[in-house]
Amino acid sequence: MDTPGLQVLYANLVSDLAVDLEQREVLGAWAEQAPREVWLLHPGDILVTPVPVGEAFLEYACALTGVPRGSVTVITLPGGFVSAAGREPHRAAVDAVRRASAGRPVAAVLPTALDTAAVGLARGLGTTVAPYASVEAAEAALDVTRLLNTKAGFRRTARALGMRLPDGRVCRRAELAGVVKELLGSHERVVVKPDRSAGGHGLLFLSSADAPWAGDELAPVGGTEGLWVVEEEIDVARSVSVQLETGPEGPRTLFSGEMRTVEGCFTGYLSPLPAPAAESAATLPVLETWGCALGGFLTEHGYAGPFGIDAMVSADGGLVAGESNVRRTATTTPQAMVTRLAARAGAGAAAGVGAAWGAGAVDPTWATGRLRAPEPYSFAEAVDRLRIGRIAFDPARGEGIVLYAGAPADGLTWRYAVIAADRDGVARYEEQLRSSWAPELPTAR
Repeated sequence: MDTPGLQVLYANLVSDLAVDLEQREVLGAWAEQAPREVWLLHPGDILVTPVPVGEAFLEYACALTGVPRGSVTVITLPGGFVSAAGREPHRAAVDAVRRASAGRPVAAVLPTALDTAAVGLARGLGTTVAPYASVEAAEAALDVTRLLNTKAGFRRTARALGMRLPDGRVCRRAELAGVVKELLGSHERVVVKPDRSAGGHGLLFLSSADAPWAGDELAPVGGTEGLWVVEEEIDVARSVSVQLETGPEGPRTLFSGEMRTVEGCFTGYLSPLPAPAAESAATLPVLETWGCALGGFLTEHGYAGPFGIDAMVSADGGLVAGESNVRRTATTTPQAMVTRLAARAGAGAAAGVGAAWGAGAVDPTWATGRLRAPEPYSFAEAVDRLRIGRIAFDPARGEGIVLYAGAPADGLTWRYAVIAADRDGVARYEEQLRSSWAPELPTAR
């Protein structure tokens, strides 16, 4: 949502909303993705991030979006996010934003996720959380947001809304061994999930060969009273998702796609949903029906903003719901970036530049992924390698590869996005990237 006036982009990836705070390694890895929020900046905006945003990356992103670098401010606050156990670290963010805004009114706080810290920041600045009409309305939506960012909350709600789910049980930690034994009596394999975990982190896959199982391999999260979910492991042919947003007028679909995963962990995305996945059991219409049902539930309970449903297409073509993500996800910001860059390319085409996305053109196909460089690069060196290989994103063509999250901490493991006219174009760019940079990079399916 674009709000007139100064927005504060609050990159609160370090949040207890979807991941248990004991998963410090996961939270740290997520924090490294915060620079991607740069693609949402408009002139005058302020970004609050838990990790530094490299100047070379910031200038690169501003050049592609057409935002003057000097018109935006980035504030780095490593400890300015999670509110828990009486702590209010977002107070530091309030003070820093007030200094940076220099008296200019703040129109809204745009967080990655709606949590208590985001509400606290908005209240401290005397504004609201986008897209809510008031900070009180945002605060009233905290309970349903927290519920549907948990595995147990999603199972309960999805079942009531008529979604197809894997056979499973919700239980406490002490009950896990018995529940695993019970489900392995009916299914060859099961997956054990912490109630709050995202991106596939903390999942444990077990088979009948692991019985009897004592629980020694569990992730150290949740405590004795924390909830866990045990489900049959689906023979997954494809992992898919639909992303929507909802508000007073109800839900609407934004985009769909196929998730790239390794051992259940998210590694990238391909959108729109590829034909083989979309055709299986009328996947896309069913996904959208489920998404609209969940959006209606969210709207009834006061939530407004982005959300998505992850699902699995089984080997026999059936569709099974997996989880909901009620926040901006690892796909939401890249999609917003793609839309923005394609719109600029389309404007260039109208002006005679000759871009791929002229008036009446179909939406671009795009993908995200990760690659490991053969040696550490600075951000400028990485971009130069793309340009030398003629695969860097070209605004005149509206196609190419974007390093959308900045330089990784290790200089090796890069996140990239590919924008092209169709799926074959995406595959060609990734093939060129793999052959010129990282031979182990997987090709888009």
